[in-house]
Amino acid sequence: MNETIKNLIERRSCRNYKQEQIKDEELNLILEAGEYAPTGMGRQSPIMVVIQDKDTISKLSKLNGKIMEESTDPFYGAPTVIVVLADKNIGTYKEDGSLVLGNLMNAAQSLGIGSCWIHRAKEEFETEEGKELLKEWNIPNNYVGIGHCILGYPEKVEEAKPRKEDYIRFVK
Repeated sequence: MNETIKNLIERRSCRNYKQEQIKDEELNLILEAGEYAPTGMGRQSPIMVVIQDKDTISKLSKLNGKIMEESTDPFYGAPTVIVVLADKNIGTYKEDGSLVLGNLMNAAQSLGIGSCWIHRAKEEFETEEGKELLKEWNIPNNYVGIGHCILGYPEKVEEAKPRKEDYIRFVK
């Protein structure tokens, strides 16, 4: 089977991570794949903020958990969090950011690194604390959160759920 197709089919969301930080070479390849995600008219509305600092990850985790009214870690202990934001003034910003997240997760899979898309980035960065983080990171206020891609070496790999019967429909 083609290696790219195999990675797309075998990728699963990972929710159990080893504490070992991923290698810089692997991270850089994953980020490069994110940079080359398609964007509407090539306008490249997204940006990626890579966080490996435990204190910042903890702060984001608490903020994210507060939004969903949970006290558990929504980042599942992953040692790397990539926040994807996009310029809301570009009409395709949500789609652009979503494609970046997809590329990040698929690239991670190809390197044997676990990943998961974590929601609530939009709500996180609408809070005062979130706005302060954006300011600290020198990100203009026209950028909104699309999602988080958490990364790390998986403790275990989940099996795929069966695909639904009517997933594909042909019109000929």
